[in-house]
Amino acid sequence: MKKKVLLFSLMLLAMWLTAGAKTYLVSIGVSDYSHYPYRTMSLRLPTRDARTVADIYAVNRQRMAVNGGLDYVLLLDSMATKDRIVRAMGKIYRQAKEDDIVVFFFSGHGYNGGFCAYDGDVEYSDIRKAMAKSKSRHKMIFADACRAGGLRGDRSHSAESNDSTAKKANVMLLLSSRTNENSIERSDMKNGFFTEYLRKGLSGNADANRDRTITAKELFDFVSKGVAEISYDKQHPVMWGNFEDTMPVMKW
Repeated sequence: MKKKVLLFSLMLLAMWLTAGAKTYLVSIGVSDYSHYPYRTMSLRLPTRDARTVADIYAVNRQRMAVNGGLDYVLLLDSMATKDRIVRAMGKIYRQAKEDDIVVFFFSGHGYNGGFCAYDGDVEYSDIRKAMAKSKSRHKMIFADACRAGGLRGDRSHSAESNDSTAKKANVMLLLSSRTNENSIERSDMKNGFFTEYLRKGLSGNADANRDRTITAKELFDFVSKGVAEISYDKQHPVMWGNFEDTMPVMKW
């Protein structure tokens, strides 16, 4: 009888250790735009934002051993060149399995169709192309950038129109602001408005039904409400993409 109980216990332990989905994260923060090819001003908080998001996933992995683990790349300022960003996505996203989670986070300047890296532009199609090579069914982009809602701008769309690889990626996008809005940061805060509520939401505050799984809808509801309130209705996060409301964003 003792042997049967021991065997059953070992089986449960094995199931528990393998149940979690692994997360593959590329977190980018660009505050220094001194080498950006087009004239634009440097920012204060994007590098902190990127570190914050990386820390959220790292801390969550340590607290919950059931999670499948974390593989991430953190690129800040001069390390956040377009080439390094594209290579980082290609390297780790292709490792993800079907039930794993793939995440891209960016904080810095944006434009209609992409993001401003340290030395040039990363287009939306570059990100989707990298994600399309992943088997994951749970892919998401978080962006804290002015006018982030215009990410699907004409420049990116035209690049994607003839690119079947990019079209294959089903991606959830949670973006900090509408097309005509700025993403606000305040001198007394460590993170921008959007990243601050993203941090709070992913740390458990967005788990409305307390089932230890934060879904896409739960996260959007929490972040959008918080950002609208703290900005006095001047900034409104947006969400779009091909995904279900119940898609798991974080198990905590």
